[in-house]
Amino acid sequence: MEKAIELGIGFVTGRANVCKIVNSYFKDMIRQTKNMNRPVNITLFILYDLNYIGEERINFYKIIPEVYKDINIKFITPENIEEEKKRIIARTDITQDEVNLLLGNGHAKGRNTLMHFAYRDNMDYLLFWDDDEYPLANIKGENSIIWKKQNNISMHLENIDKADRTIGYHCGYISPIPYIDLKNKIKEEDFKDYIESISNDIISWDSIKEKLKKDNGVTYANKEIANGKGIYEVQMQNGGKWIAGSTLCLNLQHIDKIPAFYNPPNARGEDTFFATRLKDSKVLKVPVYHFHDGFLMYTDIMNGKYPSILRKAQADNALNFIEKRFYHASIGWIRYKPLLMYITDNSNYNKNIETIYNKLKKSIPKMNRIFKEYDFSHLLDELKQYSDNVEHDYKEYIKTNDIWNRLKK
Repeated sequence: MEKAIELGIGFVTGRANVCKIVNSYFKDMIRQTKNMNRPVNITLFILYDLNYIGEERINFYKIIPEVYKDINIKFITPENIEEEKKRIIARTDITQDEVNLLLGNGHAKGRNTLMHFAYRDNMDYLLFWDDDEYPLANIKGENSIIWKKQNNISMHLENIDKADRTIGYHCGYISPIPYIDLKNKIKEEDFKDYIESISNDIISWDSIKEKLKKDNGVTYANKEIANGKGIYEVQMQNGGKWIAGSTLCLNLQHIDKIPAFYNPPNARGEDTFFATRLKDSKVLKVPVYHFHDGFLMYTDIMNGKYPSILRKAQADNALNFIEKRFYHASIGWIRYKPLLMYITDNSNYNKNIETIYNKLKKSIPKMNRIFKEYDFSHLLDELKQYSDNVEHDYKEYIKTNDIWNRLKK
């Protein structure tokens, strides 16, 4: 009998919504693996962070018994992480400070920890899945939305053996940037200055502008891609093979081609810095979507209740956490912007930082008039602080990958 594929599906989470994801889609996970030409064993790795929003530990264990029949579930607790660190220190030349830099809770450390546990437990592949994403595509119809289920497991499995990693697509609310009326709320040039200041490999002014003007800030799925058509190899562009951290599948049989995730302290960008080290790796873009419910406005989708329209995610909406999410995302983005520019355009670093600072200084007063609950001028202080520390963060970025390479051996 042919050897079974060992597939790990990894959730780095701090929200109990992960249990709803598992309970809602486990049957579909199994269905997809039944159609493969080899048997597939699924192991869910759930790494939860009790400090993310203060979720109680018991809420991460509300997975229904039926799931356990055909799927293995491994919870990675804070205690498990600390015990694993001790084991690594005892059996390798990696020090306490080094293992603390690589593994733990947080955006990058959590993903590194999942990779380590999955590789240690002999997984062939590891698929990252975020706790606010559903395997669906929202296709724009004439009068309403067409919702199409996505084979988010089998599409990766059918292609990952030909690559070092595969990456899918996102639709829905793909970023925490809320809808803003560019005619009445703020001048387009001012919002452009702000977005260009915080922009990254995924977020750009052109893409945001198009979605705000055309689709109220919502990203709709391409029909051809949603129907599984179109695979291509991702090439290096501006210093990276740009990928997102979810619907990302890693070929753990090619562990030498898998770098570590990294983000500066209390920043975001873990997938961005991962992407900057993929020059010698083969990355395939595969035609499958995850619907990103970035503001958790449509959790009823998991119960099969599909909205006919997707409303604007506005800051003045009764869902007041939209403004909070946008503010904290802006802080997280501006904190990693210096290191990204230092890596990708080092020769123009000082000039680029000055340009960003001036654009922020000009646009922030307008942002504060729209978003009254938070003071966006803090971004200026954050930019200066992380720019001052950029050489230190760069050394950590290099060191994190050195430690990961030693651990892999």
